[in-house]
Amino acid sequence: MVAAGREIGVGVFRPCALVPTYNNPDTVSEVVDRIRELIPDVVVIDDGSAEAGRRAVERIGVEGRAHVRHREVNGGKGAAVKTGFAVAAELGFTHALQVDADGQHALEDIPRFLEVAAANPDALILGAPIYDDTAPKSRLIGRRITQFWTNFETMGQVIDDPMCGFRVYPLEAALSVGKTGDRMDFDIEIAVRIAWGGTRVINLPTAVRYFEGGVTHFDMLWDNLRISWMHTRLAVQAIFVLPWVRLGRRLRAWNRRLPAA
Repeated sequence: MVAAGREIGVGVFRPCALVPTYNNPDTVSEVVDRIRELIPDVVVIDDGSAEAGRRAVERIGVEGRAHVRHREVNGGKGAAVKTGFAVAAELGFTHALQVDADGQHALEDIPRFLEVAAANPDALILGAPIYDDTAPKSRLIGRRITQFWTNFETMGQVIDDPMCGFRVYPLEAALSVGKTGDRMDFDIEIAVRIAWGGTRVINLPTAVRYFEGGVTHFDMLWDNLRISWMHTRLAVQAIFVLPWVRLGRRLRAWNRRLPAA
């Protein structure tokens, strides 16, 4: 099990797991229990689930297996994760390991992700999925399209797969990003914007499993439209805004190196 807090340089590395959930009554409890075998502190955000999903999360909280927060109205995965960031910060955590509640992620990789995060506390650790034969073709196609645009937006191959929800955020960097999308566009946008802020990105390979009959909340029409509009905005900013921001950073760094008059 990963220790709840450990010294890293002059600070403390205190991670928690962050599990956003919406109508996952059949899997969320088992996911939380498996996570707790590897990291003791878990934050679960119920994003306005129906009765069965809400009861499953309530039971987790009553039994003391996680810090639970309920959103009264479903706002989307991004909204739930952002609520989780705020809760984690309130509780004094420095990093949040995001894990989906549907059981698709290889939870046995948690120690490896946390070890890399502890050694690189200022970095964003992103899962780079290794798919098996269960992966839908639509996911593989979507990955290639999104990789193309994120490579363009970050001016290089910085992010291997911005759609994978298995990742470790340094909370300070995540909370400083500002406005992002609230639904399935969130994972992509926050990864790009954190990279824009100067945070180093480390991509770690991890297996992703798809289960027959598994729950998905991806809306093929509306979420694809949201993602397309998001890439349009990010691409425009990458062309017309980001170069000036980077120039300003270089000038400030150069001025700091000048000797005093």
